[in-house]
Amino acid sequence: MKTINIAIDGPAGAGKSTIAKMVSARLGYIYVDTGALYRTVALYITENNIADEDIEKSLADADVSLRFVDGAQRVFLGDRDVSELIRTPAISMAASRTSAIPAVRAYLFETQQKIARENNIIMDGRDIGTVVLPNADVKIFLTASAEERANRRYKELAEKPDCPPYEEILKDIIQRDYQDMHREIAPLRQAEDAVLVDTTKLSLEESAEAIIRVIESKTG
Repeated sequence: MKTINIAIDGPAGAGKSTIAKMVSARLGYIYVDTGALYRTVALYITENNIADEDIEKSLADADVSLRFVDGAQRVFLGDRDVSELIRTPAISMAASRTSAIPAVRAYLFETQQKIARENNIIMDGRDIGTVVLPNADVKIFLTASAEERANRRYKELAEKPDCPPYEEILKDIIQRDYQDMHREIAPLRQAEDAVLVDTTKLSLEESAEAIIRVIESKTG
């Protein structure tokens, strides 16, 4: 039986993960958060103070996995659930850097493809439609203005005592965009056959509906 693969790419803070989760739940697909995998590798490297030249040989001990707990995807480092630990701004920046390392990409590449071969999935990231799943049935490039993405992130963090100012979040997002678009390995870009969806002026619900319309139009 042929599986259906949906690839969603886009810059940091565009709402890919949240919207992909909503759409996958509506359509009954498995959601694969590749960003969480890269963040977990970055956490592993950071916590263990691993030098760049030692990353490749150290990854054999990383033990990064996705598990579904009570119907929700959680990411584990060994037996430790790190789903919340990987969402800090520091790990976001570390993930942008480590995701450009060929050994890290190779380590996670087969994991992502195996999941896609065996399931109807929605997978989001930076290079899903261009590198990981180049033959995906549907490719979507999800974006929003840097200012809107920073505003959304600020609202997410506003209740936390260590919430950085909006200006710092915006600066981080602009820097992250530059890093992702200019890295040597699999830079962030819109695949030629991807449909552009700009969520700057859309609510989460409206964004999910827009994605579903694209998928239904492509898959019949």
